[in-house]
Amino acid sequence: MRKFMISSAAIAALAVANPVSASGGGGGGGGGGFPSDSAPQYDPVAEYTKGIAALQAQDFKAAKIAFDHVLASAPRDANTNFLAGMAREGLNDWKGARKFFEKATKIDPNMTNAWRELGVSYVKIGDRPNAEATLAALQAKATACATTCPTAGEIKSAIDAISAAMAAAPAASLAPSQSLLFASAAKGDALYLDAVGLINEHRYEDAIAALKSAQASFGPHPDILTYLGFANRKLKRFDVAESYYLAALAVAPNHRGATEYYGELMVERGDLAGARLKLALLDAQCQFGCAEAEELRRWIAAGHSPHS
Repeated sequence: MRKFMISSAAIAALAVANPVSASGGGGGGGGGGFPSDSAPQYDPVAEYTKGIAALQAQDFKAAKIAFDHVLASAPRDANTNFLAGMAREGLNDWKGARKFFEKATKIDPNMTNAWRELGVSYVKIGDRPNAEATLAALQAKATACATTCPTAGEIKSAIDAISAAMAAAPAASLAPSQSLLFASAAKGDALYLDAVGLINEHRYEDAIAALKSAQASFGPHPDILTYLGFANRKLKRFDVAESYYLAALAVAPNHRGATEYYGELMVERGDLAGARLKLALLDAQCQFGCAEAEELRRWIAAGHSPHS
């Protein structure tokens, strides 16, 4: 299995699907195309890193802009939706923040920090019934897992924050999630490497947990999304795997690993025609051949994994 390595030193250069650029034309903007063709394009991984730095500097307006750029390419990234909400929270735009926290919890129902800030945002906009419902749900979760859940501490913190906000102690609700806002690239690299090792050991559930934690450092990085798809595919969660491959290719359309693995998923589903289309894309990218194209070719020829 090939490894798609992340280096913290190269984070701004990795997966550059669309670097910031604007096409130039003649005088009067006569570039010969539509305005949308020359609009700035953003690398979501670099923008995510920029957004984290802006939050650390409490430059909430810059953070909002950066995370909005990320969401243009990766609208279903739970971390980015959460952080986009945190940026708006810093700007005291509680209604705007609530929308992003709601979306984050829908995408990842286990994101405790998003539930925490969602509950607080309900209080801030005067929606006490929903605040109480959120608090009750967290209290039920705390009772169910007691101290045995890995997130027991986060759940308690969320309950305390919402309770404090409801008791008119807003200062207690404004502290952002340190684990998300200040996740370092070095920690993300370590988690990513751990995940690759876990995948090689066929410990797919543990790998998924590590990859999701790494996302806090890198956002919708196509390598991470590709491995999330791979691990879920190995667990026969084909629909989930497909969603991750599509997300990776939305960020980096020419990502060979995602293209190959998506093609393998199509073979597993019996969609050989779709797999051949993915192979054609790889052949077009790899004019002198590449491992991804040859592996997918073997899958198509066998009609299943050639290694089984």
